Amino acid sequence: MLPLTLATPGEDNLIKKVGGKAEMKKHLEDMGFVVGGTVSVVNEIGGNVIVNVKNSRVALSREMAQKIMV
Repeated sequence: MLPLTLATPGEDNLIKKVGGKAEMKKHLEDMGFVVGGTVSVVNEIGGNVIVNVKNSRVALSREMAQKIMV
């Protein structure tokens, strides 16, 4: 398992764990980051990442992306 910030761009990854406090976990899950789902990194800019999740592009801060384990 590694954090989403270290995932290879363009590769589909299986979400294995969503960490963080309950509030952040709920927010990420509401955006589509659920265990068993797939996510792919589109681009990484200064530690922040743009990802494809559930047919949508989402920008995540480095802090949030590190809570998602793939």
